[in-house]
Amino acid sequence: MDNVTFSPPNILIVDDINANLAVLSELIRKAGYIARPVTSVRQAVNAIEALLPNLILLDISMPEIDGFVFCSMLKKNANTRDIPVIFITALDSSGDKIKGFQLGAVDYIAKPFDVEEVTMRINTHLKMYKMQQELEVYNKKLYKIINDQIRKIYDGQKNVVEALAKLYTVGDSEKRTHVERVGDNCRILALSLQLSPKFKEQITNSFIDVIEQAAMLHDIGMINIDKKGFTKSFSLRKVEEEAVFQTHTTIGAEILEEVLSMNTGNEFVRMAINIARYHHERWDGKGFPYGKVGKEIPICARIVAIVDDYDALLLGWGIEKPNTQEECVDIMNQNSGSLYDPDIITVFNKVQNQLRKQAT
Repeated sequence: MDNVTFSPPNILIVDDINANLAVLSELIRKAGYIARPVTSVRQAVNAIEALLPNLILLDISMPEIDGFVFCSMLKKNANTRDIPVIFITALDSSGDKIKGFQLGAVDYIAKPFDVEEVTMRINTHLKMYKMQQELEVYNKKLYKIINDQIRKIYDGQKNVVEALAKLYTVGDSEKRTHVERVGDNCRILALSLQLSPKFKEQITNSFIDVIEQAAMLHDIGMINIDKKGFTKSFSLRKVEEEAVFQTHTTIGAEILEEVLSMNTGNEFVRMAINIARYHHERWDGKGFPYGKVGKEIPICARIVAIVDDYDALLLGWGIEKPNTQEECVDIMNQNSGSLYDPDIITVFNKVQNQLRKQAT
C-alpha cells in the first residue's frame, strides 16, 4: 500500500449523510482536488487500502463506528497515522474538540459549511502535509548520507586495526590465526553476555562489533620484545615471573595510544588500549601490570583474558601437547574466581561448544 502523491491531491470524505457528501465533493472539485466520498467506515477502510488519501474529512457522528474511534484506528496504523484528519461536526462542545485533537485530528470543519473557510482549511493542511512528506524524503536522504559517512569512518577505523594485527603477526601464521579466533570468539561470548541481566547494559551492539576487532591487538606489545627464549604466549599466566614478558602489556598500550593520537575517535583502538594493558590482570588481583581486582579490570579485557587463554590451552602453548576441549574447559573452570570473572565463565560454559576452534 504505497502512498503515491498524485496531482491533484485526493481527499477522502467520510460522512453517512449524502447531502453533506455532495456539498463537500463539489467544493473539493472546484478547489481543484479529487473528491472520494464514502458513507461508512467500512467503505473508508476499503478506499484507503486501494489508495492512501492526502487528506481525510471525517464526520464524528457515524453509525456503527464513530469518527473518534476511526480516527484513533488511523493514528495507530503506521501506514495512515501521518495522514491529516479534519473532523466534520455540528457539535460545538469544546470537550469534543479537545478529544479530537488528542486523538490526532489537525482541525475541525463546522456544519453548516462555509465554502471559503472549508477551502482555506483544506488548502492549508494539504500544503502542510506536502511539506511534511518532502521533509521526510529529505530526512531519509540525509540519514542515508550520514549513515554512508559513518560506515566509511567505521570501515576506515576497522582497517587500521586489521593492518596493525597483520603487522605484528607477520611471518607467524599460527599467531595470526590465533588472534583471528580470539576476535571471532570474543564476539560470540559478548553476544551471549548481552543476554545476561548482569551484562546487558555494558554489552551493547556497538561494543560487540568493536571487541571483535580490538581483541586481535591484545598482544601487539610483543612486537617490541625479543621472543627468543619465550614459547608462544604461555597459557594461564605461567610466565608472570618473567619481567620482560610482562612489559608487553604496557608496551602494547603505549603503541596503541600513539596510534590513537593520530586517529582520534577510533573506538577500535580505544578499546584495544584497555585490552592490551589489562588482559593479563587477574580477577583476584594477582595479575599484571597493575594488580587490578575484579571489576576494576575493564570488561573488554576480562572477556579477552578468557578467550585468549582458552585458545592457547587448545593450542598447547607452553606445554608438550594440546589439551582436549574437555580438559581446557575444566582448567578454565578451576580458575574461575581467581584468574577469571566467574560470571563471564558461567556464560562461557554455555557457549564454549560454539567457539571457533583451531583448524585440525
